[in-house]
Amino acid sequence: MKKSIISRCGGGRTLGTMGSTLAAATSVSEHRHDESCDSPHHCPVCGGPEQEHRLKVLFQILDVNRDGGICVNDLTIGLKKLGVHRTEHELMKIVKAGDKDLDGQLDFEEFVHYLRDHEKKLRLVFKSLDKKNDGRIDSQEIMQSLRDLGVHISEEQAEKILKSMDKNGTMTIDWNEWRDYHLLHPADNIPEIILYWKHSTIFDVGESLMVPDEFTAEEKKTGMWWRHLVAGGGAGAVSRTCTAPLDRLKVLMQVHASRSNTMGIAGGFAQMIREGGVRSLWRGNGINVLKIAPESAIKFMAYEQIKRLIGSNQETLGILERLVAGSLAGAIAQSSIYPMEVLKTRLALGRTGQYSGIMDCAKHIFKKEGLTAFYKGYIPNVLGIIPYAGIDLAVYETLKNWWLQRFATDSADPGVFVLLACGTMSSTCGQLASYPLALVRTRMQAQASQEGSPQMTMTGLFRHIVRTEGAIGLYRGLTPNFMKVIPAVSISYVVYENLKITLGVQSR
Repeated sequence: MKKSIISRCGGGRTLGTMGSTLAAATSVSEHRHDESCDSPHHCPVCGGPEQEHRLKVLFQILDVNRDGGICVNDLTIGLKKLGVHRTEHELMKIVKAGDKDLDGQLDFEEFVHYLRDHEKKLRLVFKSLDKKNDGRIDSQEIMQSLRDLGVHISEEQAEKILKSMDKNGTMTIDWNEWRDYHLLHPADNIPEIILYWKHSTIFDVGESLMVPDEFTAEEKKTGMWWRHLVAGGGAGAVSRTCTAPLDRLKVLMQVHASRSNTMGIAGGFAQMIREGGVRSLWRGNGINVLKIAPESAIKFMAYEQIKRLIGSNQETLGILERLVAGSLAGAIAQSSIYPMEVLKTRLALGRTGQYSGIMDCAKHIFKKEGLTAFYKGYIPNVLGIIPYAGIDLAVYETLKNWWLQRFATDSADPGVFVLLACGTMSSTCGQLASYPLALVRTRMQAQASQEGSPQMTMTGLFRHIVRTEGAIGLYRGLTPNFMKVIPAVSISYVVYENLKITLGVQSR
């Protein structure tokens, strides 16, 4: 055990950094001194009877104004005395994380609790990095762990990171060295990257084809993962409801628009209002919202099971593994709820008074067309998962990686605008790539409801559209689809953040 700058426990060396001081205090606070300790006065782990004294002395150093609490200003001054410089944002995060009574400062009990909780998280990171399970991390393990998350660095960069943490010149990092460095450089915290860069959970653009987000071991252990999913589901419901008129217009343009029947944005809205009033703009939205919960739950459970089948024992998967697992999970979820997709399309295309509700629509389809009608367009829908999920994931990871390398100096937190911009760009690219398949899916779902129209296969419909309308025919309805992306992403993010607070989701 390395010694703190205040006291000595055995013949260790003095560390002049806050990281070492916090680390020493944390280890002391977690370890219980009992009969198994060989040395009651110089135990290198528990500190013996000096434990309480060491924590109090550390607290007194940081409690600059001696009022029994550590605020952001106290931390700023106290850390500078110890030769450590942290941004105000980072100091505010420390106080916010430990401040249980919300009085803006940490008392002694809160301070100790924060240290204990923080080291538990750091141990999870260290274990995920230590792939050889030898208690040490080398440059290759650093490269591999970051590569698994899509953050690619050179061997030279990995060695540079290694040297900055390696205090004894062994070119490997033990637990103490990792802990000291990590407390001072939170931007390199892999679980923190996962926490801040959640993507599919936060953003709902109406298409549920994204690869599921990763959750840290800590989130799974504490049950935060289901709160994230509930918050994401609620955000999706609000977002889809707010953008439902644009979504219904997209469906109408996909099915009815052609060279001979041009349909613009204003004309489409006017036609819907003329036919069924303002309420008709939200036709089909109910089933679109209802399918969020089962789809999210099935996709998450399937993703976790597929991860185990792939054989990964790591906290996170590599990009290719994530794409494979995510696409398979998406296909399983879509297979389970696909009849709801068909119902959504039929309701959106329905005339006023044609159906009295969701169940009435389902009965009409079953009686007239049979059970197979609920899976029309299934093949192009499943095929669309691969280009959508692949491009969305690739673009998002590329943008994330670029931002982390260039701007992540103090924290992995990208901020609202960067997160929204990355999410919007990746979703847009994913939709653009898979849109022809989505259009063919919608037309196949609608075929039986259009009297006199021939029942075509997927390839036959592709050929027909290209022959009669040209390649541009595969992108009918793209404008309203893109128009809803920015408001959908923005609304879902704002609602998600507020629901997280309501549900008690803790963010560092």
